[in-house]
Amino acid sequence: MKISGVILDAFGTIAEITRPTYPYRQLIRECSKQGRKPRADDIRILMTRTLPISEAASYFGIKLSSGRLKELEDSLQEELSSVRPFADAEDGIALLHAGDIKLAVCSNLASPYGAVIRQLFPSIVVHGYSYELGCMKPESSIYLQTCQRLGVQPGNDFAGQGRVVMLGDSPRCDRDGPRIVGIQGFLLKRGGHSGFTSVGQFAQAILRSR
Repeated sequence: MKISGVILDAFGTIAEITRPTYPYRQLIRECSKQGRKPRADDIRILMTRTLPISEAASYFGIKLSSGRLKELEDSLQEELSSVRPFADAEDGIALLHAGDIKLAVCSNLASPYGAVIRQLFPSIVVHGYSYELGCMKPESSIYLQTCQRLGVQPGNDFAGQGRVVMLGDSPRCDRDGPRIVGIQGFLLKRGGHSGFTSVGQFAQAILRSR
């Protein structure tokens, strides 16, 4: 089976937050403290717009003292500075690059996190992030726009162009959602006993299938 492109999820797949501080969760709690009830689309707003902490607070109509705003911004920076690549992800990405496989990262992210992933994985130049594209996994649009950026066409290999595959740790977002648009989604289960247990193992399987 010819593979024309590989899409990888970000957090939980190629990178991890080693010291989570949950700055955006803290921001939502501030909303509740000031009498604004959480809404169903709060997370979507944070994930599909480029909103620094201060602008997100203004958007939600909450007032933060300069001291509290600094606490939240410091909390965000602490979390961002703790992001680390998985060693097996670095190995797997290197293998895929060596095999001339087109690579992209597709993920639901608040805007400050995209730059961190780009910095950690400079060899990956195609990105499909929710805050840039205005849509979220598992919506079909985010996968299709990522494929467009990657220069590949999802679907069956009728024209000899090859299939697009995706790897991630969410059944809903990285397996089921992609399959709706013709991307073959696979689950990563580190420490598991079946399926793919590392990005390196996934990369080897992709290269063997060519």
